[in-house]
Amino acid sequence: MKPQLIFVTLGAMLLASSVAAQSCADGKTLTEGTLTIATGNPAYYPWVMDDAPESGNGFEAAVAYALAEKMGFAANSVAWTRTSFDQAIQPGTKDFDLNIQQFSITEDRDKIVDFSASYYTAPMAVLVRSADNLEPTMEQLKGLVWGAAASTTGLPMITDTIAPVASTLIYDDNANIVEAMKAGQIDAALFDLPTALYLSAVVLDGGQVLGQFLADEATELDHFGMIMAEGSLLKECVDAALAMMKADGTLGGIEATWLQETTGVPLIK
Repeated sequence: MKPQLIFVTLGAMLLASSVAAQSCADGKTLTEGTLTIATGNPAYYPWVMDDAPESGNGFEAAVAYALAEKMGFAANSVAWTRTSFDQAIQPGTKDFDLNIQQFSITEDRDKIVDFSASYYTAPMAVLVRSADNLEPTMEQLKGLVWGAAASTTGLPMITDTIAPVASTLIYDDNANIVEAMKAGQIDAALFDLPTALYLSAVVLDGGQVLGQFLADEATELDHFGMIMAEGSLLKECVDAALAMMKADGTLGGIEATWLQETTGVPLIK
């Protein structure tokens, strides 16, 4: 095939893809030609940087603009609005097309709103009292004293995967685990990454997130989805765009940039 013909064919394919993406959203947004996306008020790091989603900086802000592009919307055709978390998951009409602010997909919520396919599966992360002289390696994890809640999905991961030398101490809930860490009874615990980041920054004085495990979407972890009004005609288009983002590596690249490099939480080796 001649080079000129290759370029013409590729250009035609890209144009057809853009037209198809735009057509799947035609007549389905609150404002024709505009994709209205809601986030929290305020929106927090590392999901949105400096509470400015329009910058495209931060994991969810970057996902939103990449999704909009796949759906055929230019960056200047994205409009932002704000809602509280509780307000967004109430039944009824919405003042947004999509709402992205770490909504875990649950059966109860899915009865009153529509969820997109998952755009993020929260990996398990290691929270420690202090990371001094510690490296994010399995060898070092085995030497720590661990705590876990009896019902958590993290317990089998501790006992079977990490297999620490010392017996794992069992607690009723995450609050008691944090108190045990404060009291020096345990060295480490597993939480989903967003919870671990929050606990280290706000609750556990001196606490640090040592590292994270790769998330497996087949496991019973928190899967985040965007919210739409129940029965939204946009859902099929959104899910198709997310599927493309997963297939071409766009979503993985955004996660690497904003949830691994920016947070400084390395992968456990």
